[in-house]
Amino acid sequence: MLIHKDQFKNHNMSKLIKGAVVPRPIAWVSTESEDGVGNLAPFSFFTVASMDPITLCFSVGSVEREKDTLTNIKETGQFVVNIVSESLANQMHESSKAHPRETDEFIKAGTRTERAAFVEAPLVTDSPVSMECELDRIIDLGLNQLILGKVVGYHIREEVYMDKDKIDPHKLKPVGRMAGDYSYIHEFYKLPNENLPE
Repeated sequence: MLIHKDQFKNHNMSKLIKGAVVPRPIAWVSTESEDGVGNLAPFSFFTVASMDPITLCFSVGSVEREKDTLTNIKETGQFVVNIVSESLANQMHESSKAHPRETDEFIKAGTRTERAAFVEAPLVTDSPVSMECELDRIIDLGLNQLILGKVVGYHIREEVYMDKDKIDPHKLKPVGRMAGDYSYIHEFYKLPNENLPE
């Protein structure tokens, strides 16, 4: 099957794209409103945009009301990207729900929090890695906004840190986003590998 862009309207391209671009890492983004209300929300359109300067990016989709994460970042210019481990998956899911702006998602999800060191935002205490960011820019992409943030602080829990600045993926236990579901990421292999199917 070949689908030209003129035929996209005849298909559910969201499902076709999200089903193919997998597994996606999840940015569990924590922010704080100008009124001091904590916000926590996951975004799976997420990656590293640059290593010099170190910059992360994630995309905020279009919804009826502007997402609190986007509003808070516009107001404060600061946020934290927390990595979701398996033990935090249910809390992450709870924080993905649409809550009123005055709701503190940390409390709603039962997630432990503490202040970040270099930005005015909370972070997830039990996340294996948390990266404090200052807003670089917001790029409009159709109905979405691409947020780029420069990393100004990096937290890593001792149990996932290995010698020579490596992360132990078996202890990180990251959660991957599939089309509509999630995946364990347990098995790893090197290439070339003669055991792979042809």
